[in-house]
Amino acid sequence: MIMRKVVSPFFVVLAFVLSSCSLDDDQPNFYFIPLQVISAEVPESFNLHETYEISVTYMLPNGCASFEGFDVTPIEQTTRNVVPIGSQFNDPECVDGMAEAVSTFDFICLYSDTYLFRFWTGEDENGEQEYLEIEVPVNQ
Repeated sequence: MIMRKVVSPFFVVLAFVLSSCSLDDDQPNFYFIPLQVISAEVPESFNLHETYEISVTYMLPNGCASFEGFDVTPIEQTTRNVVPIGSQFNDPECVDGMAEAVSTFDFICLYSDTYLFRFWTGEDENGEQEYLEIEVPVNQ
């Protein structure tokens, strides 16, 4: 008898909680976007097999965007495309206004040839990708 009184309110509360959740909203509440690079700080040169911190200044397009990480893609043996990746939240009350931000990533020098870093700066009026290119020689 006592158990039935304790269990009954539990099921009432559980039924209320489950009925208030909507599982029909299967739309994503965010999506990923590339963030435009403004500048990058890289060492003047690398030493083979050493790790370096590379600092990148990029633009957050509004108050609903946040930094998630870097997409560093090898194009050739010593050429890397670097794109900061952000998440953009679907929020109708999003605060407009761009803001600069800085993040870093670690890079290990594995090859003795000069490295070419191509930091994504956006697209031109024809939709062509544009890059800030920086070469870093490797000390022999």
